[in-house]
Amino acid sequence: MDLDFSPEDQAFRAEIRTWMQANVPPKAGPEIGLPNHRETQAAWEHKLGKKGWLACNWPAEYGGPGWTATQRYIFDTERALAGAPPFSPFGLMMLGPVLMAYGTPEQQSRYLPKIASGEEFWCQGYSEPGSGSDLASLKTQAVRHGDRYVVNGQKIWTTQAHWASYMFCLCRTNTDVPKQQGISFLLIDMRAPGIEIRPITTIDGEHHLNEVFLTDVQVPVGNLVGQEGQGWTIAKYLLTHERTGLAGIADSYFQIGELHGAVNRDASLADDPLVRRRLAALEVDLLALEFTNLRTLDRVARGEPLGAGSSGLKIRGSELQQAISEAQVELGGLSALPWLGEVSTGDPVFRTATQRYNFLRACTIYGGSTEIQKNLLAKLLLGTN
Repeated sequence: MDLDFSPEDQAFRAEIRTWMQANVPPKAGPEIGLPNHRETQAAWEHKLGKKGWLACNWPAEYGGPGWTATQRYIFDTERALAGAPPFSPFGLMMLGPVLMAYGTPEQQSRYLPKIASGEEFWCQGYSEPGSGSDLASLKTQAVRHGDRYVVNGQKIWTTQAHWASYMFCLCRTNTDVPKQQGISFLLIDMRAPGIEIRPITTIDGEHHLNEVFLTDVQVPVGNLVGQEGQGWTIAKYLLTHERTGLAGIADSYFQIGELHGAVNRDASLADDPLVRRRLAALEVDLLALEFTNLRTLDRVARGEPLGAGSSGLKIRGSELQQAISEAQVELGGLSALPWLGEVSTGDPVFRTATQRYNFLRACTIYGGSTEIQKNLLAKLLLGTN
């Protein structure tokens, strides 16, 4: 959507667009639901880090560009429209804001510069077997011995743990208090002795996820973020940032644009009024979500909390991502049947549609399932328990 930006923001958009056109790797593509190699991701993030744009949501005092909420919106839109892959969010969008709010000066100076430059890659140690939606029931324990915690337990569905240098991890440090009060937030070196990573191959046929086993892993006390027992508060703060980003509006615009192109290249689809109506309905829904997101950005710019808005954005954004992928598969027909890499004469957009569709079955689950988000909305907006 072409918004009525100020002259300054119009100039900013032109700068971002020009740079993206000159620097986005050929055929990079926002690879949501498709395999993305660590080397490709690292090279792209290092390039943005050198430009000072990787930590695009950070204030200048912590190493970010200090952009306004509108400028961050423009940047993400232009990134997606240029076909650039999204960033790995764990360090940039999740841990970074947590360290700014709860970290010590030593933690901030140690970790934030290397996240902003793309030098260090993070993963998230939250979910466990039996502790997914009910995250507060987690059982991974961190027992303090002098200047160290000894951590034992298991994490699951850990995205890109096989790439990560570090994990931010929720651990139980006290079993004698209500479960939310006994959780702490630790930073764990993934190269430490006692860590075992086992791959999980998902329905899209790729290795995105992992099980992580921790056996007597030694973690310095200085890697505790905030206070002991404050982990649940920190986790909720982090998840608010995560869920807003999971709306995926800019990348959904890219995927709808790709679908439009594929339809226009096929006369039988382009001339079908039902096909055009389906595309129009997706665009209207996405436009409505974008306006909701812009209202959220306006509240952030005024210093207001996100509140229930992050859950609403996550629900509608993930549902729309699924709806777009469903349209790509169904309109692709026979062209969408072959798996990625198999022989097909169909349009490239349709040839990758089934793998993306399979991956995105999970987007209404990860980051907090739709059912949980609806419970949060009911609690925050209606006052229900």
